[in-house]
Amino acid sequence: MRMIRTCLAVLLMLGSLSIPGLARAQAPLEKRIALVIGNSAYQTALLPTPANDAGLIAQTLQAAGFDVVGARDLDQDSLRHTFRDFLDKATAAGPDAVVFVYLSGYGLQYEGENYFAGIDAKMTRATDVPVEAIRVSDFTKSLAALQNKGTILVLDAARTNPFVRSDQPLAGGLSIVDPDPNVLIGFNAAPGTVAPPEAGPYGAYAHALAEMMRVGGLALDDVFDRTRLRVSDATKGGELPWNASKFRTPFLFFDKGPDAPAQQVSALQGSAMRAKAIRDFDARDAYLAALDRDTLRGYEDFLAAYPNDPMAKRVRAIVAARREAITWRQTWVSDTPEAYWSYLRRYPHGPHGWDARRRLDHFEAALEPPASFTVIAYDVPPPPETEIIYVDRPVLYFDDPEFDFAPPPPPPVIFLPPPPPDFVVLAPPPAPVDLYVLPVPAFVPVAEWVRPARDIAPPENNVIFNNIHNTVINNTTTIVQEPAATPSPGLSTGAKVAGAAVVAGAAAAALHVALPPSVQKKAAVMPKQNPVAPAKPAAPGPVPAAVKPQDSHSLPGTNGSRLPLINGKPALQNPAPAQTPAPQAGTKAPGKASTAAVKPPLPGHALPAQATPGSAAPLAPGKTAVSTGSGKAGKNALRAATRPNVTVQASHKAAPNVQPRRVPPVAAKLNASPRPHDQAALHPPVQRVRQQNQARVNAPVSRPSGAMPQAHAQMQMQPRRQVQARPAAGRPQPHAPQKPGMKKECGGRDQPACPK
Repeated sequence: MRMIRTCLAVLLMLGSLSIPGLARAQAPLEKRIALVIGNSAYQTALLPTPANDAGLIAQTLQAAGFDVVGARDLDQDSLRHTFRDFLDKATAAGPDAVVFVYLSGYGLQYEGENYFAGIDAKMTRATDVPVEAIRVSDFTKSLAALQNKGTILVLDAARTNPFVRSDQPLAGGLSIVDPDPNVLIGFNAAPGTVAPPEAGPYGAYAHALAEMMRVGGLALDDVFDRTRLRVSDATKGGELPWNASKFRTPFLFFDKGPDAPAQQVSALQGSAMRAKAIRDFDARDAYLAALDRDTLRGYEDFLAAYPNDPMAKRVRAIVAARREAITWRQTWVSDTPEAYWSYLRRYPHGPHGWDARRRLDHFEAALEPPASFTVIAYDVPPPPETEIIYVDRPVLYFDDPEFDFAPPPPPPVIFLPPPPPDFVVLAPPPAPVDLYVLPVPAFVPVAEWVRPARDIAPPENNVIFNNIHNTVINNTTTIVQEPAATPSPGLSTGAKVAGAAVVAGAAAAALHVALPPSVQKKAAVMPKQNPVAPAKPAAPGPVPAAVKPQDSHSLPGTNGSRLPLINGKPALQNPAPAQTPAPQAGTKAPGKASTAAVKPPLPGHALPAQATPGSAAPLAPGKTAVSTGSGKAGKNALRAATRPNVTVQASHKAAPNVQPRRVPPVAAKLNASPRPHDQAALHPPVQRVRQQNQARVNAPVSRPSGAMPQAHAQMQMQPRRQVQARPAAGRPQPHAPQKPGMKKECGGRDQPACPK
């Protein structure tokens, strides 16, 4: 009996140890999905950065383990279908999915709602906004209703929009919102304000957000708090991001490994700093502490402690915008005539004044309030007179020169560590070549101590996620390594990775963000409906024969070998002329330049059948070499001879009794674009041939006696270089008297016109 009890105790103990482990092993992995949209090609006004910003954010999310779909330059109809596709994907992902949505382009607010505009938006009146743009809350509420693990919505869209240029303008920027449960919402600029124009290649907000997302072990709220400080520092206070969160689930974009360096500011110091009163900081740190907290109370505490500080004027503008945004939000939530009268009493010329009047017209209420009405109780007090000047306009710019704001101080390490050296300046991405596809920036590997987040389900075929530390891009089918030769100066590690990936098609394709299904279908039919697509030739020429392989590869460079350089460009070897038959005149072979019929040259100036820049022109049987003498004819011959993949067919026959001059073939290689100061040094054979040609031109030419043949007379009528010797420099000499018995010529150069 004692033995049985002992065995039962051991089994119970082992069961108690194994069950938690079994529970952990069976815990569902976190799925991560993301939608990234960047609209730049607006028909009303182009934007330089949103497409690049979307590509940068999409690549960062891929590295963090997100299954990303995205597109650029979508119109309203494509946006609606894309949102529908993503809602289906989020539904299929289940309750263990974290959703990230990034929208960059033109955003605008109308009557308390935020809208995102497609590239085809044309809004001349305020009432056009609900028809011409997508209401963001419709999308976010549908996502929140899925009860997933959490949703992060980023609107990089608070810009000065070019729409509704009427006497009843819209309020500037985006409207402050209250996020749904387990949702975080971030704006690139504070509610009621707009970001300053940016030239690119990336916007300050997307650049800073991508930097902070790559920090290992940084909590979600800290990511957006540091982004706000970085953007404020990068734009000298001209742009101040904002975010509001009800995100309950602990979330990390990246984890931190045990080999991580010691933090300059410990977690304990950070907590103590946030608990410290604003008045206990000095003036510089007090401003940064208020900016880090980004609350109305924090800004007011700074003004109470340092009312005369150079930053006080800027803080008053921040407080004025935030107070007005909160007042309007509560007014719109109440949505009664009394609420709109209450707003107009506080802000008679405020940014939402026309929104309030439009809502009063909706209620068929008078614009002027009655003598007595119930004023609603707001959570914020009325604005003081010192704030009215900042909100007595439709749009507020924090870099407005009219206010003469002092630039903010740089944040110390205790608030914001310096950025990684290789992430300070990012090279612009290559231009995308496919419809709707996002640009692919050069990937900058994350620090070695940064680890992928634990307990997540990695997406399939995510090349970036599998190589967050590497200088190679690899997947299951292809391994792309860096070139063995010395890399070109100025290339970062990410640029070398992206450059190597282009060589291998499989890896390069894996770097692109997948298009949403509806956009894929639209892109598939666009070439058929594109009116500017190149038309097919009426009579296609013969298809060139297959090029024989050279050594172990068909084309130079495809085996990874480095190509020789000529004038800084790779020099490709040309196939033998016999292997590629020339297409017929007037037709265009696939992949070749069109061959046009040209005017027959003079005898002695026949053009070769094929010429390639950077190499001697091969001569066809029975043809003569190119004469590059002076004059228009010589320039045309040289231009035709150095034009790639152009076949010139000569059908002119020499006149009888006239022997064409034959020019020795040019043995030296011709440079397609030689520099004037080194022509003699690089091409002495060309100079020698030109001198010989010039001597032949100046020599007298014998003509046959008697009547001139008709073919020869037609040749003389060509507006090209004359066979006869030209007079010496100076004024033209009068015509010599005609010899007796010779037929008078007419119609040629320096000859009288023929009688009709």
